[in-house]
Amino acid sequence: MVASLADTYLPGHLRYEIACAEANGLPEPPKSVEPGVPRDTTEGQWTVVNRYDTESGPVNVKRQCMHCLQPACASACPVAAFFKTEEGPVTYRPERCIGCRYCMVACPFQVPAYEYHNPLTPEVRKCTFCFNTIKDGGLPACAQVCPREVITFGKKSELLNLARWKMKNHPGKYVDHIYGEHEVGGTSWLYLASEPFETIGFPKLGTKAPPRLTEAIQHGLFQYFAAPIILYGALGGIMWVTGYLKGTKEV
Repeated sequence: MVASLADTYLPGHLRYEIACAEANGLPEPPKSVEPGVPRDTTEGQWTVVNRYDTESGPVNVKRQCMHCLQPACASACPVAAFFKTEEGPVTYRPERCIGCRYCMVACPFQVPAYEYHNPLTPEVRKCTFCFNTIKDGGLPACAQVCPREVITFGKKSELLNLARWKMKNHPGKYVDHIYGEHEVGGTSWLYLASEPFETIGFPKLGTKAPPRLTEAIQHGLFQYFAAPIILYGALGGIMWVTGYLKGTKEV
């Protein structure tokens, strides 16, 4: 498995956004952004770097797909258009996609974006973790262009050890939390930060992976044909209320 570790102090947003765009054939990202207005990833921009002004100074935060260890997008997809590879990235097979967009609703980080402007062959788009590069031993584009090794790429176990070493040897520099270690069952992107994560755009999430909850509900419903019984019971109730059953008997 692979993972990535990123501090939140970045030298600028363009370096990473342009590298992502060039590596994936995406439109050139905007050269200027409105200060203090966080941006979301889009179907044409899979990586964004947002700036947050804090009491201790500006903090830049890179945002992209987190590549969850138990991805909710893959669990929600009825045709397996999204799937988790052995190497770690959560990838997308557009030929399978039926456009239901359940993946967009399921994602706890609200990352997948739909090509609404493409009426004929729309796709759900997001960061691929540069899968075609890393599967051959390369680095993601954003990690390749990072001049200060703010983004470190490697196996998750090694990155967690590195993160704990940094926290131990630089007391006071980082908050005592590795974001992504446990959130939603763990993610392939891990973050260290000098500020509380909830103040710099990170959602506060539990440790339970969303697929475990949805699968438990599904298993509960379909066990012993519970779902068909509930469905037919509901339909029967509707028909009784509307008087349809009574009308049928009189005929």
